[in-house]
Amino acid sequence: MTDTRAVVTGDLGQRRGFFGTGETTEVRPKTYFLATFANMSAFETDDGLLLVDTSIRQFAEANRDAIRRLTTTPCHTIVYTHGHVDHAFGTGPWLDEALANKRAKPRVVAHENVVDRFKTYRRMSGLNEHINGVQFGFDNVAWPEEYFWPDVVYSDAITLRIGGERFELRHGKGETDDATWVWAPDRGVVCTGDFWIGCAPNCGNPQKVQRYPEEWADALETMAGLGPEVLLPGHGPLIDGADAVRTALLDAAAYLRSIVEQTVDGLNRGLPHEQVVASVRVPDDLAAKPYLQPVYDRPEFIVRNLIRRLGGWWDGMPADLLPAAPAARAREIASLAGGVHRLVERARQLAGTDIALACHLAEWAATADPADAAAQECVRDVFRARAEGEVSLMGRGIFMHAVRTAEKTLEGRGA
Repeated sequence: MTDTRAVVTGDLGQRRGFFGTGETTEVRPKTYFLATFANMSAFETDDGLLLVDTSIRQFAEANRDAIRRLTTTPCHTIVYTHGHVDHAFGTGPWLDEALANKRAKPRVVAHENVVDRFKTYRRMSGLNEHINGVQFGFDNVAWPEEYFWPDVVYSDAITLRIGGERFELRHGKGETDDATWVWAPDRGVVCTGDFWIGCAPNCGNPQKVQRYPEEWADALETMAGLGPEVLLPGHGPLIDGADAVRTALLDAAAYLRSIVEQTVDGLNRGLPHEQVVASVRVPDDLAAKPYLQPVYDRPEFIVRNLIRRLGGWWDGMPADLLPAAPAARAREIASLAGGVHRLVERARQLAGTDIALACHLAEWAATADPADAAAQECVRDVFRARAEGEVSLMGRGIFMHAVRTAEKTLEGRGA
């Protein structure tokens, strides 16, 4: 194993292994796995390497070098499991390597929706810079401008024959609508992409586009039915052993199906969205699984994402259909409370017993009077406490963004 770099993308994710260790492993003869952000897999064949994902551009050179320490076989084909920047934007060094050695560049294969994703990325680069800055706590995120477009696209499934072996690519909807998972039947290896990430499925990201929990479960169950002996994931550690792989895949599918069934039931009973969210519980046996912990996403976020898909954006509360402006609401609440200072006082009182309610009060105070230093200090302190107690990276990122925004206001630099 080779340690290629330090992990720099978040302490919570680092502790859980989500962002990778930088180690390369030969998991089966001529089958390599690089634990990075996101993971990469390489299959050495008589015709050359098949790479599954190329990770993120910031680590592209180091990742290529890590794989090259295990094999010098030319790269023949690159498969994108989906078009996210941490899976499909580290392709450059592999193309440069082919050019430098005067070889044909590797072909890139992906689902047809990757093309649409790249087009949307170009259109929405400013939004993506903002939401990724919030999610991961980075300042001045620069969205990539260089795209490595697929040479071959497919719709439902495609079989690649490389070096006398079959590699089956299958489409599924999960974290994205452009997802591919790869089955190497001769080696008993499945590359799941982000259908498996070593923790609770990333199926409810509050800042990102629609996710698909039911289709996600379908894909996991289909993988399990093939009997793979090794699971090489998009994030997190690999799983070795047919029984362990099957159990993990079916557990994750059951996790998602339970959330779906409970959410659908709540919607069918006409419950307001907040009541639906509050009513859903992950079964105890699944909640205890170490590989289904909510360290990146949360069950509540998955419920909200599913509600958005099935029930629209309105939350069921009549006043929220055409609401008053947030600042107007906050000022009225402050007035009823006796002033912004009373909201701040009460928020600090509640911080030790009901941190969620304390956050509302702090936010109302700062929204009612953004220039009030005590209100901004309250936001800073209360949301920092909220972040320190939050298990999911997404929640932690959003709460810490509130902290940083308050700090910038207090420093006089604006939000």
